[in-house]
Amino acid sequence: MGESIVRGTIIGAAIGGVGAVIAAPIALSALGFTGAGIAAGSIAAKMMSAAAIANGGGVAAGSLVATLQSVGAVGLSASSNIILGSVGAAVGAAVEQASETLLEFIKQRRDPTEESEDSEPEDDPPNSSLKSEKDEK
Repeated sequence: MGESIVRGTIIGAAIGGVGAVIAAPIALSALGFTGAGIAAGSIAAKMMSAAAIANGGGVAAGSLVATLQSVGAVGLSASSNIILGSVGAAVGAAVEQASETLLEFIKQRRDPTEESEDSEPEDDPPNSSLKSEKDEK
């Protein structure tokens, strides 16, 4: 059983790492941070407007909006992809481990009446505790 847990953890880490690297540019584009600039009417446009208002008319260099726009325009650097993949792998492995633990917990807490339904019924009926003293004489 230990080998299957390790295999599951490795698979979860691989899916998490690759998924994070692939999903980041897609998510940024969906928010409106594109290679051609910030898309009109998008969440990115609303973020840019709020940042500009907060800074007196311009978006500050190094702010979240400026950083996301830069990533949306040119993509992530190799080191950023490595960090993102590593974090995604750690999250994927943790999610896999948590799901294994939860499934094991559920199996252990299974209702005992389910198992007794599958067993054969007893031939002798249970003793009644409602017998009167007359019945015993």
